[in-house]
Amino acid sequence: MSYDIAGLVPHAGAMCLLDEVIAWSADRIHCRAGIDAAAEHPLAGAEGVPATALIEYAAQATAAHGTLLARAERQAGAPAAEGRLVALRSIELAAAPAEIAAAGTLDIHAERLMADPAGSIYRFRVLGGQRVLVSGRLTIRTVASGASARSG
Repeated sequence: MSYDIAGLVPHAGAMCLLDEVIAWSADRIHCRAGIDAAAEHPLAGAEGVPATALIEYAAQATAAHGTLLARAERQAGAPAAEGRLVALRSIELAAAPAEIAAAGTLDIHAERLMADPAGSIYRFRVLGGQRVLVSGRLTIRTVASGASARSG
């Protein structure tokens, strides 16, 4: 099944970094994105896209996961909730900008470790080929509907 990524994440335009959802379940999501190291990339610095920028890819994957879950739950009558990234833990940065540019395609994997009405905790990995470029955990806090604004 194909998904409109812009409809799954709270970003628009160049800041909508994901290209596709490969697979998802109640606790996991796998997304893919082409990585453009050119100056047009919204997170690129003078040396290219830094490893820290890959955390945003993971955050967008968790947002897509949350939206897909909310859509599935709404079919059962549950309301959707919005979230904010509030914490990062155990971050391991394993790639320089040149390695990221050479990857060409990123595979973003996120696993939901915990969820309750207050938020969720995800473990994530961003890979270029078989190499883990960045990994860690992120915490999403649930916020009142309508409290977030689309960026772009």
